[in-house]
Amino acid sequence: MSEIEKIMKKVFHLSTCNTCQRIIKELGGLTDFEHQNLKEKNISAKELDFLKEKAGSYEALFSRRSMKFRAWTLHEKELGEKDYRKYILEEYTFLKRPVIVDGEEVFIGNAKKVVEAARAKFLG
Repeated sequence: MSEIEKIMKKVFHLSTCNTCQRIIKELGGLTDFEHQNLKEKNISAKELDFLKEKAGSYEALFSRRSMKFRAWTLHEKELGEKDYRKYILEEYTFLKRPVIVDGEEVFIGNAKKVVEAARAKFLG
């Protein structure tokens, strides 16, 4: 099984993030999914590239809410797609969370409409 096939049913999250845990719980625990705690194992380049294909851009996967966004003075820079990819691979907090992958469908982040779409998909 290739690395990409393995992420067909996967949740990228932080075990210490209350929002991630609340969303996973709301979605019934997503027990048939592989759960990857990003603090223990960051996303791989292949996984990130797969998600970019689904999301349309690395920017869509990038979290400006990360504490390090300002700490690294990234808010003062003009960032491009290569930068977003590089920073997400370098620092796990730059990936929007949670990311739920179910085959070709991907739910990124904790925005209300994203969570509602995931809820409709997984809970009917």
